[in-house]
Amino acid sequence: MKILMVGGGGREHALIKKLLESKRNPELFCTPGNGGIAKDAKCFNVAATDVEGVVALAKEIGADLVFVAPDDPLVAGMVDALNAQGIRAFGPNAAAAIIEGSKVFSKNLMKKYNIPTAKYEVFNDPKNALEYIKDNNTYPIVIKADGLALGKGVIIAESFEMATDAIDSIMNSKIFGNSGNQVVIEEFITGPEVSVLAFTDGVAIAPMVSSMDHKRAFTGDLGPNTGGMGTISPNPFYTDEVAKECYDTIFIPTLRAMEKEGRKFKGCLYFGLMITKDGPRVIEYNARFGDPETQVVLPRLKTDLIDIIDAVIDEKLGDLAIEWDNGASACVIMASGGYPGSYEKGKIINGLDENGQVDGVTVYHAGTKLSDGNIVTSGGRVLGITGKGENLEEALNKAYAAVSKISFDGAFWRTDIGRKTLS
Repeated sequence: MKILMVGGGGREHALIKKLLESKRNPELFCTPGNGGIAKDAKCFNVAATDVEGVVALAKEIGADLVFVAPDDPLVAGMVDALNAQGIRAFGPNAAAAIIEGSKVFSKNLMKKYNIPTAKYEVFNDPKNALEYIKDNNTYPIVIKADGLALGKGVIIAESFEMATDAIDSIMNSKIFGNSGNQVVIEEFITGPEVSVLAFTDGVAIAPMVSSMDHKRAFTGDLGPNTGGMGTISPNPFYTDEVAKECYDTIFIPTLRAMEKEGRKFKGCLYFGLMITKDGPRVIEYNARFGDPETQVVLPRLKTDLIDIIDAVIDEKLGDLAIEWDNGASACVIMASGGYPGSYEKGKIINGLDENGQVDGVTVYHAGTKLSDGNIVTSGGRVLGITGKGENLEEALNKAYAAVSKISFDGAFWRTDIGRKTLS
């Protein structure tokens, strides 16, 4: 079985590592891949956003399945293009991927179908947006670019001055391009955050084990938002009681809402949740596996991933019992100095081996490439160091033990991933 993975980050490396465990012994390909993925799959130099190029590559290698992992190609309709050529593909079509591609769409969907979320207003004129914020006069306030922004399109403004800067940079300076043509302005809600990824074939939904992302760049939840600096699984705030409430009031209603809108969602649907004093609320949807949540969730999956993929595509998910282990996992991101702003590339990474030199650890490559026989940095988030254990403390200890053995110039990481859940 030939499988082509589209993408080149830590999420894709985690997916490939899990596919390698399949009893079906698949032959794996990836485009564009990275320095670590190149050891596990044959890599090509077609961009993940090149829809026509990926379709041509899938035909050329005779792919039996294409797994479209990142948000951009999903929103651009890569799954539609593959299906039109008779190629099996995992991921939502463009009509369904809009649930991530437009925050305005997703917020309006939640309002229409009474799915719990923060109160909000939508603006396409910066002057009107600022007038609303000034009249509202409640801080902090959350400002979101409508479209895709590499996980960085959310700004929490603590004052009118910060809100003015945010609106100006998103809507006038276009720091996120056309994604900032509209903004969603939301009330600021508080509580523990939970990430729940779910397999769905559009009819049935199978939530995965929970996780907790750490978005801020620096230890102590300080600094700007990033794509994620580390994750743990399970999330201790996501109790059985909360899980049932989420299933009944959020997961199933979202699935049914998308179907009623003529946008049946098939693939991995990501729920970014906040457990408020008034119950769980949706912060955001993603139309794909989260990064770095995938790096802690998939290591706990016991069922063959290819069996799940087939069940999703063939709308037979309800017939499959998916099993998870009862342990814990933790991922610490090693990032380039300067991230999430500008950073240098090409730094040689030392101390890598198959297990990160620690038993029970997997090193997932995110922003790396092969250069003259060396693995060097090529992105902001460079490596995801994931430890597995019987409990969270053991998993974290393993991950940090491996981090201490790996080095590159300018490397930094948060020292408090998962710590607040241990005290």
